[in-house]
Amino acid sequence: MTANQISDYKAIGQTVQHYLDGAKNGKGALMKPAFHKDAAIYGYVGPDLWAGPIQTLFDWTDKTGPAPDIVGKVVTIDIAGTIASVRVESENWAGYRFSDFFTVLKVDGEWKIINKVFHLHA
Repeated sequence: MTANQISDYKAIGQTVQHYLDGAKNGKGALMKPAFHKDAAIYGYVGPDLWAGPIQTLFDWTDKTGPAPDIVGKVVTIDIAGTIASVRVESENWAGYRFSDFFTVLKVDGEWKIINKVFHLHA
């Protein structure tokens, strides 16, 4: 593994940490630096598809409030040049368990989440 690859893994981890910090603190604004301004979110809440701009996640996080007992873990990071995929498992986010897949892109030298798809576990 090269120094650049190690640097990219660390940078992606830091990007995802913004997301987890926002969840823990119940503040969408803390998540915002992780995401590209045009990012989108997709997943099912029960039988209903939740799809739209990432701002809906920020708003939901603000409404739900802090999740001090959340346990979030980066399970995988797979990098190919300027793109990456990241899997995050989160437990006890306001009583919910999520599996997230992020598509990440290096934009102007910074890793940004472009897309979030999630599975809400029963």
